[in-house]
Amino acid sequence: MSENERFQLGTVGALTLSVVSSVSIVICNKALISTLGFTFATTLTSWHLLVTFCSLHLALWMKLFEHKPFDARAVMGFGILNGISIGLLNLSLGFNSVGFYQMTKLAIIPCTVLLETLFFRKKFSQTIQFSLAILLVGVGIATVTDLQLNVLGSVLSLLAVVTTCIAQIMTNTIQKRFKVSSTQLLYQSCPYQALTLFISGPFLDGLLTNQNVFAFKYTPQVLVFIVLSCLISVSVNFSTFLVIGKTSPVTYQVLGHLKTCLVLAFGYVLLHDPFSWRNIFGILIALVGMILYSYYFTHESQQKASESAAQLSQVKETESDPLINVENGAAVVTDTVVPPVWSSNKDLHV
Repeated sequence: MSENERFQLGTVGALTLSVVSSVSIVICNKALISTLGFTFATTLTSWHLLVTFCSLHLALWMKLFEHKPFDARAVMGFGILNGISIGLLNLSLGFNSVGFYQMTKLAIIPCTVLLETLFFRKKFSQTIQFSLAILLVGVGIATVTDLQLNVLGSVLSLLAVVTTCIAQIMTNTIQKRFKVSSTQLLYQSCPYQALTLFISGPFLDGLLTNQNVFAFKYTPQVLVFIVLSCLISVSVNFSTFLVIGKTSPVTYQVLGHLKTCLVLAFGYVLLHDPFSWRNIFGILIALVGMILYSYYFTHESQQKASESAAQLSQVKETESDPLINVENGAAVVTDTVVPPVWSSNKDLHV
């Protein structure tokens, strides 16, 4: 199996793990919040991250991966920013209608494209842009119902979109710049994310629910679902970093909208949630957008891989033999080889 085939197989595995774990945790959390009344989402997320860190620490002790320390300030800033983005998304949901919150999530893809284009000079082909537009229209039809605007909610949504985009772009760039794996980055940033949400979580949840997380009645059933949610979250957090590292922040957001469609479908089939022809029509359009994006993304990735392989083989051939220049009928042998001009890390996003 070639290196390219192994990479593609690993990417498919990461995408599958992300979808399965995310849909599972949504169903689990929906039962925990809607049925059992545990509405403290931010605090629950801090517990997720704490359990994830403990699981990774155990894996490190078992030597399942290697600890690779790097720029401490970058890790701390990245971890805190991730925690802040999660808190802002929860606040955005609390201070906006569900429809406006869904619009906020839809805005993450165009914002990410804009930031990567402006600051990383990444180019998105017209076919990729077209497929993303179809996807966003479909998800919008399926999920956006009411749009009630207010100043505070709009500001929180804007901050949530910007911080989420920056955090996901950093997830990709840090792994490439410092040559660390998704596991190594998650292990080092998890404590900062968990601490940020653990401190702010009870306050934010109290603000949104008018309840005290420490005064909640923790029945055995509630505890079972909390433990189950925390265990699933290990897979969710790991697969998130893995997918963004192997693909791109935009691809991760496309995958997120696939999860949204699957959650709607599972909610209708398993939980008998209300479902309309509008939902079905929107999901079908979104699926068309996802299929087109997957096709064009794979096609362009293979083209880039082929070009890189051809360039590398050409460089090896050049280095193996002396360069022979023929000028005016005379052969001139030179031992100096001009090194190829490689793109910077900023241009290596797939």
